[in-house]
Amino acid sequence: MVMRLGFLLPFLLLCLFPGAAIADEASLRKALQVHFPGDKIESLKKTPYLGLYEVVVGGGLFYTDEKASYFFSGHVIDPKTGQSLTDGRLQQVKESRRISIDSLPLELAIKAVRGNGKRRVAVFSDPNCPYCKRLETELSKITDVTVYTLLYPVLGSGSVATATAIWCSADRLKAWDDFMLKGIAPTAKGCETPIATLIQVGQKHSVSGTPTLIFADGSVAPGMIPGEMIEKKLNAVPAK
Repeated sequence: MVMRLGFLLPFLLLCLFPGAAIADEASLRKALQVHFPGDKIESLKKTPYLGLYEVVVGGGLFYTDEKASYFFSGHVIDPKTGQSLTDGRLQQVKESRRISIDSLPLELAIKAVRGNGKRRVAVFSDPNCPYCKRLETELSKITDVTVYTLLYPVLGSGSVATATAIWCSADRLKAWDDFMLKGIAPTAKGCETPIATLIQVGQKHSVSGTPTLIFADGSVAPGMIPGEMIEKKLNAVPAK
C-alpha cells in the first residue's frame, strides 16, 4: 500500500493542536451518539496512536479525538511494514458482525425463487438506490437461490412511495423486477405495508445503507457486490 500524506495530515494536526479531554469513555460515547441517532455505537476503544479513539458504527470504522470534535476517515499505516492497520480491524469487524437470516421477518419479504432455490440471501434494498439496481442485475444472473428482498426505503419520501406501490401491486415480484431491471414504474395505489416494521428491523441490526446483503451463514455484505462474490458467499454455506 502506498503511503499518502493526505492520510497523515489530520493526525498530525490533532497532535499539534490537542483539545481538552472528555472525562471518560461513557461521556465520549454519549457525545458520539448524538451524531448517529439511528445507529448503535458498536465499539469504542482508545488506540495506541496519537490518543485517537476507534469507533465502529453501522459496520463502518472511523477515528475521533478525545472530545469527539473531529472524525477521521482513512487508513492508519504501519510504516515498518507498509500495512494498513485499519484494514485488519475492518476485517475483524466484518467477521464479528453477523445477523441470523432466520431472525429476519422473511414473511414480509418479496420472495424470488430461482432454480432449486436452496441457497438463500436476504437483501435490504431501496427502490431508488442506483447501487441496489446494479445489484439486482447481478442477482438476476444467479440461479439455484432464493432471494428475500426486504423493502428499506431510506432515501426519502419518493422511495417510500415507490416501495409502497411495489408492495401493493398484484404481483409484487414482477413489479419489483420491472422497476429495478426495466425502469417500469409501478402503478398500484396505496395499501397497508410492512415498510415501517422493516425499517425498524434494519435499524435494530444497524443496517445503515442500501443495498445490504445477509447470507445464510449470518455474514453481512454492505454495498453492491459483483455476482462472482455473491456466488462465493452462497457456496460457502451448505444449502438448506
